[in-house]
Amino acid sequence: MLTKRVVTSIILIVLICLAVVFKWFFAAAILAFTSVGLYEFFSMLESRGINSYKYFGIGLGLIIPISILWQFELTKKWELLFIVLGLFFLIVMQLKRRQSTGTIVGISTTTFGIIYVAWFFSFLIKIRMLPDGIGLLASILIITKLSDVGAYLIGSRFGSHALIPRVSPHKSVEGSIGGLFFSILGACVCKPMLNFTFFHLIFIGLLFGILAQLGDLSESLMKRDCQIKDSGKIFPGLGGVLDAIDSLLFTAPVFYFYMSTIVR
Repeated sequence: MLTKRVVTSIILIVLICLAVVFKWFFAAAILAFTSVGLYEFFSMLESRGINSYKYFGIGLGLIIPISILWQFELTKKWELLFIVLGLFFLIVMQLKRRQSTGTIVGISTTTFGIIYVAWFFSFLIKIRMLPDGIGLLASILIITKLSDVGAYLIGSRFGSHALIPRVSPHKSVEGSIGGLFFSILGACVCKPMLNFTFFHLIFIGLLFGILAQLGDLSESLMKRDCQIKDSGKIFPGLGGVLDAIDSLLFTAPVFYFYMSTIVR
């Protein structure tokens, strides 16, 4: 398992580096991760016996990153308008069904999947489009993923106190602390790209280290509810796309608003 994790991680690091540097590769990676992530999310629901609008949700979700990549804005808040219109079409589709059983669950879970996976993940595109966007994108990826790495390494070696066993029995307090330490270390490593003071970097590392772990725990909570271990098997030793990006789904939106509104 460790060998698989290492090999898969190395491949992912190479792909991430290519995505950060080359815009066309970045666009392809975002669309691929979004589509597979949505597929995994709706498949998780199916394993739980929840009927959602799977392929409609995937198609609708892909329009969000596509519209941002091609800088198409019907309105200033295009994504929100799009989600509202999507909800409208979901209701219309439900009206055409012969049965009304599961209406609220089906519409709610489909809308949630679009927001949780497609919209939250698309903030990586917005980060890259900011001034010095390549450096900012690299920074949030380093901080977030080092949090994941630190939590795994420290937790697997020294973990003895369960963090929230009902959500994820393998996550430990020691691993959580290790994740925060690594995220702070990652923020300090990104000093040339962020150009912050060390106190500011420590704050950034701590903030996004916490958010990264909350993102990880949130997906663990959903997997626990669906009674599955991994969201998929596309990455040997690591799981699925959702398992790989769950922490970024929480850090990317906050980092974008932090850099574009508070700092800039």
